[in-house]
Amino acid sequence: MRAGQQLASMLRWTRAWRLPREGLGPHGPSFARVPVAPSSSSGGRGGAEPRPLPLSYRLLDGEAALPAVVFLHGLFGSKTNFNSIAKILAQQTGRRVLTVDARNHGDSPHSPDMSYEIMSQDLQDLLPQLGLVPCVVVGHSMGGKTAMLLALQRPELVERLIAVDISPVESTGVSHFATYVAAMRAINIADELPRSRARKLADEQLSSVIQDMAVRQHLLTNLVEVDGRFVWRVNLDALTQHLDKILAFPQRQESYLGPTLFLLGGNSQFVHPSHHPEIMRLFPRAQMQTVPNAGHWIHADRPQDFIAAIQGFLV
Repeated sequence: MRAGQQLASMLRWTRAWRLPREGLGPHGPSFARVPVAPSSSSGGRGGAEPRPLPLSYRLLDGEAALPAVVFLHGLFGSKTNFNSIAKILAQQTGRRVLTVDARNHGDSPHSPDMSYEIMSQDLQDLLPQLGLVPCVVVGHSMGGKTAMLLALQRPELVERLIAVDISPVESTGVSHFATYVAAMRAINIADELPRSRARKLADEQLSSVIQDMAVRQHLLTNLVEVDGRFVWRVNLDALTQHLDKILAFPQRQESYLGPTLFLLGGNSQFVHPSHHPEIMRLFPRAQMQTVPNAGHWIHADRPQDFIAAIQGFLV
């Protein structure tokens, strides 16, 4: 399936649901071109450790005796990517299900700091606060790398791990993320335009670089209006500065000994057989499962198969 078809399918599965609990953190929503959340590290310089941020989340209630399921989205995504799947999984398993916006994404605060180490630290703060540890962590793409690092650093927090179409190696050869960031940064929209007109103009400007309409539509979910100005909800400055870190994976020596599933899209090239030795070194109990007729966005292309794979791994 082509990337455009994948994203078109994904967009059909990102409808909003009313959920029992929601957290935005004390900073509330934060947007590009609006002052970013303060950082103790001044963008990673000066030797000070970056501090965790209060992430935006939505929590579906369930049986406290069962490990909760936590979903982590990919680059340019948000917690709404898993709304419908989270609701179905909560209903079918009776478990608590948490969806989270990563820093610099969705409704979470912005910061100049962006690395897997600090994204893992954000979760190390949030998950115990919510009483959700140990939990099942399901991460897609960027979120999968965050989930893997969390499991390696703090295995007592992760009951089991599911990495969705990503591996613990550099992924620059298969992504167009740098092109997307550059195209989004080049957008120029006048203030006070009607929303429909602003989206149309942004789509036209993106189309000169990104021909796939479904990819543009996915990126445009991040275009929001703040005080009459249209801005990107993702922190493009931070993503641009740290894109090399996001596409890479930190070198680790320790292993995670808990149950681990690598769920792969049959039509995707993100996880290559050459990655398997590193996967097995870091995750010696790893299982590999391929979902046929799915690309990189397995949860969008084959949502029922995606849910079935998670449920089978929870047993």
